[in-house]
Amino acid sequence: MRRAALGLFGLMGALSLIPPASAEGNADYSILTISRERLEVATSCEIGVYLDDQLSARLFQEQSTSFNLPPGQVAVRLRLLPAQAPGCQNGLENQRNQKLTLRAGEINKYRIAVDQNGLKLIRAGLGY
Repeated sequence: MRRAALGLFGLMGALSLIPPASAEGNADYSILTISRERLEVATSCEIGVYLDDQLSARLFQEQSTSFNLPPGQVAVRLRLLPAQAPGCQNGLENQRNQKLTLRAGEINKYRIAVDQNGLKLIRAGLGY
C-alpha cells in the first residue's frame, strides 16, 4: 500500500513538470471562411473547394466552411462536382485559380458567386 502511494505521488510530481497546453500568444495562422449562404449560384449541384489543387471541402446551398491556414498565398479553385445531386454531370469548365494572400491573425470571409467566367470568390464582410 505504501509503495502504491509513493508511486502515485511520484507520478503526480512528474506530471507537474509538463507545461499545460495554451492557446494564448500571437496567432500564427489565418482563418479563411468560404460560404455559399446566398442564392447567387443558381444550381443544386455541390461545389468543391480546392486549396492548392486538393479537394478540401464540398458545399451545398446554405453551407459554409472554414480553414485555419498558415500565412502566405493560397490558390483557391471552385468547381461543380458531379453526381451528388440530380442533373449534375461532368463537363468542361474553367480551371482558373484565385490567389489569396493570408496574414497571420486575420479572419477572411469570402462568398461564392458566378460570372461569365464561372465560379469565383468575392470578399464578404464578417457581419458577426
